[in-house]
This record gives sequence, C-alpha cells and structure tokens, in this order.
Amino acid sequence: MDRSADPTEHLPNSYVSRRSTEAQALFAWAPPAGVLGALTDEAVARAATLRSSLAELQRDADAAPIQPSFATALRRADVAVIAEVKRSSPSKGAINPDLDLVRQVRAYESAGAAAISVLTEPTRFGGSNDDLTTARKSVRLPLLKKDFHVDVLQILEARALGASAALVIARAVAPKRVQDLMKAGADYGLEILLEVHSEKELELALSLDASLIGVNNRNLETLAIDRETSFRLLPLIPRDVVAIAESGIRSAADVKSFAEAGADAVLVGSELSGSRDPEAGVRVLIGIKRTGGARKS
Repeated sequence: MDRSADPTEHLPNSYVSRRSTEAQALFAWAPPAGVLGALTDEAVARAATLRSSLAELQRDADAAPIQPSFATALRRADVAVIAEVKRSSPSKGAINPDLDLVRQVRAYESAGAAAISVLTEPTRFGGSNDDLTTARKSVRLPLLKKDFHVDVLQILEARALGASAALVIARAVAPKRVQDLMKAGADYGLEILLEVHSEKELELALSLDASLIGVNNRNLETLAIDRETSFRLLPLIPRDVVAIAESGIRSAADVKSFAEAGADAVLVGSELSGSRDPEAGVRVLIGIKRTGGARKS
C-alpha cells in the first residue's frame, strides 16, 4: 500500500493538504441532526475503540490481499447493479433479520450483480464486520463496506476486512474530515464511495476529485425519499466519475429512469435484502443500457 510508515500520521486533523483550507472556507457545515446525527455519534464512539488496536489493524491491512476494483466493476455497457445486504434499517425496521448471508451474496453473484454492498452498522441495520468477512469468503465480487465512517482508522479497518471500497457520507462529517477519509483511502489502497444529497455536497465531492459519487435520494436526517434528487444531481456529475443512484429503486423501470438521468450504477438495498428470491430480484434489474444521460465529458 502507498502510505507513510506511521498510520497515525493520517488521524483526523493531523495533516493539511493543498485543498483543505479552500474546502473548509467554501463549504460551511454543521453537525447532522435527526437519524443521521444519532448514527454518526454512535459511529464516533465505535471508532474510538479502534485506537487501542492500531498495530493489529495495520498488520491485518498489510496482510490483506488486493481486492477487485469497485469502480472498474461498475464501468460496463449496462447499468451496474450493486446488490445490498441488510437485515433492518431505521426507515423500514426489520427487513430480513434471519437473512442467510452466504446464500444471499451467492445469489447476487450468480444473478449478475456487479458488486455487493454489506451493511456493517450494528445498532440500526443489524450488520457486523463478520458479515463483511463472510461475504469476502463467499464471493469474488467487489465489496462495499457500508457504514458511517467518521475516522481514518475505520478506513484501515475496512481494508483489513477485505473491502474493495468504503462509504463516506458527505453530510455526516465536516469537509476537512471528508478530505482526510478520502486521503486515507488513497494511502491504504481502498476506494471511497462519496455519498451526496445536495448540490453543495456534490461541489465538495468534485473539488476533492472523487472518482465514485453516490447520489442518495433519501435524506438521512429525516429519512424521506425524493427521487428528484438523483434526477437533479446526476446530470451534474462528469462522465469520468462513476455516478451511482441510491435509494427508492424497486423495479427495472426505476433503473431505466435513473439510467436516462445519467446513472452508471444503482444501489438496491431493501428490495433485494427482503426478497424471497434474491437471484430473480437481481436478474430483473440488470441488462438496462447505460446512456450517460445529459452528463458532460
């Protein structure tokens, strides 16, 4: 991995890159409220426990094999489907608490999913790090560690667990922290999917040269879904960036509509996690041509 020998150099606020002052000045930020605020606070507490195991995390990350590229898997003629594993959520409650993870991820892979998103958040989504390691042993697809990542040590942890990529939510942390997390991903050899919900967050993502941008139709503070979020923001993402539509995707018609708006990929969670036949559920969603929409080069 291309990083300095001492990973503590990359702890939040321990270095300043050429863009940090600019980002901090341009993008005013206040801590998230509502559900996202609570989830972020819980994530901060979980991340703090990692500091005592830094040496072990470093050793495990060094020993972890290079994983298949998440971004490369999403670059295809058809809209790529990222199939998600989650047992519950704050918006829906129980989705599939008895989910057989091995069966689920193998069904996704067999059906033609491009990648798999694994919820590791324990309190509201019923996930765990064990889910990620089990998925890694069960399939060859790229895996996204989907959680509320607020500390660069969580990025090192994701690398050690076998993830190809980790989610970072722009609204969850201050712009400087977003920058730190993305820098850590580059240093540790882990791709970062930067999730946005507004024009200002998209502007931040582009200013930081994000190569994977997810547009979440769900407002994580209120949990309300507005599909117009993707229709508004996807066309603003340059074509050399992988653009992913998230939340509110239930059918092939939904995938097609987001493809026409410019999505390279869609992330589908509750619909597939709760399906009695997840393989058939994925097959319905694949094979829809990627068009690029009105996105510019």
